[in-house]
Amino acid sequence: MDLAFKSIKEILTLIKEKKVSSKEVWDYFLQRNEKYNKEIWAFLNIWLKDFEEKEGSPLAGIPLGIKDIYCEKWIPTSGASKMLENFVPPYDATVISRLNEAGINSLWKLNMDEFAMGSSGENSAFWNTINPHGTGRIPGWSSSGSAAAVAAWLCPAALGTDTGGSLRQPASMCGVVGFRPGYGRNSRYGVMPMASSFDCPGTITRTVEDAALLYEIMNGEDALEQTTIPGKDTIDSKIWNTQDLKWKKIGIPKEYFEEGLDDGVRKSIEEAIEKLKELGAEIIEVSLPMTKYAIAAYYIIVPAEVSTNLARLDGIRYGHNSEVPREWLEELYLNNRGEWLGDEAIRRSILGSYVLSAGFYDAYYKKASQIRTLIIEDFEKAFKEVDIIVSPVSPSVAWKIGDKSEDPLKMYLADAYTIPASLAGLPGMSLPCGFAQSEESKAEALPVGIQLLAPRMHEQELLEIAGVYERATAWREKMIPKGFEV
Repeated sequence: MDLAFKSIKEILTLIKEKKVSSKEVWDYFLQRNEKYNKEIWAFLNIWLKDFEEKEGSPLAGIPLGIKDIYCEKWIPTSGASKMLENFVPPYDATVISRLNEAGINSLWKLNMDEFAMGSSGENSAFWNTINPHGTGRIPGWSSSGSAAAVAAWLCPAALGTDTGGSLRQPASMCGVVGFRPGYGRNSRYGVMPMASSFDCPGTITRTVEDAALLYEIMNGEDALEQTTIPGKDTIDSKIWNTQDLKWKKIGIPKEYFEEGLDDGVRKSIEEAIEKLKELGAEIIEVSLPMTKYAIAAYYIIVPAEVSTNLARLDGIRYGHNSEVPREWLEELYLNNRGEWLGDEAIRRSILGSYVLSAGFYDAYYKKASQIRTLIIEDFEKAFKEVDIIVSPVSPSVAWKIGDKSEDPLKMYLADAYTIPASLAGLPGMSLPCGFAQSEESKAEALPVGIQLLAPRMHEQELLEIAGVYERATAWREKMIPKGFEV
């Protein structure tokens, strides 16, 4: 049975009809990993659980890739950092528990930027993951291994996290579906924290319906995590019967189509917007004027939260303990943290400590928090006029590994279209919508994603509109990377 590039729903149907067993599905993906993982290095290969027979459960033993930031009981979980290379959690993250109860089989841990800090996937302490669509190109942002693995069909779906765009960006660059529910929908308990008021557990899948399937299992109130939204969000299956977008109002933020957007990406996004119009949607221009301050606010608030969260990695409570002789407590911290934390983690810790320090808190952190409130108000005003907002995900397609790694500021600017929604805690999704050539090379056509954003608590409407667009286009079939077909 050829399982290549089938959705979770399609695989579950095959299992239910006895055309394939869950053990055969498991073996298929093990063979795919043995054949292709060393071409893209998506998996860290640090652990492999034994197969568990789970036919009859909702997910029937479907194997999922797990970003190396989710704690799984007795499975090494490092956050792609040498600092926690030998850390073995004694418990499961809440979303892992819920998925286990539904019958998943966990595959190996997926590579990522160290502690989810980065805009390209180049900050892992172990190795760079490579985009299966391009020679030596980044897969994008911290959920890099998750997106690359699903794009190359090393697993039918994967867990990731989204802080400033780390699900949406790699999904766009790898030609898959990246879904970030609204903040508080999925529990953060057991997910290594980077920036606690931003981090959102989510998924990388090949279809919108698969994203909804996993979201229904994962979301819900959690007594162990106080920021979760009360109750549970259940998706009405009738939304998959919707064939058009009549009566839907779609907002296009004018600030997202100004300077900095590559021509090829712009063309793909405009064609996708035209398709939405053909499907019956009313296209309305909206304004999000505080967008221009979003990156500055984000890169003040996030490092502040990073410095707080990483303080526990001191070699005493958690992490590497240096063997270098020391006389003073300060030397202990410098040795322990300096030896095994990567450059980006150190950079954000220092910056975060600075903006929280006496004399600078009001000048930086407080003002950034005020900007965050104004960005939330921008979105609230826009959503009074429209049902969802559509925009680019990234200003460019995937660039070559190393092209921007020496210039952190240039890298940060690539987050321009995803960060505002993160500041507002909105649900968002990246959908494949075309191909574009990079500015420096006309030889490769690389995936482009379109971003859909919805008001808080409107995940179902987001999934419905995304599903209509997906079914009306053929991008899913066209996003199979060359060389990974079978």
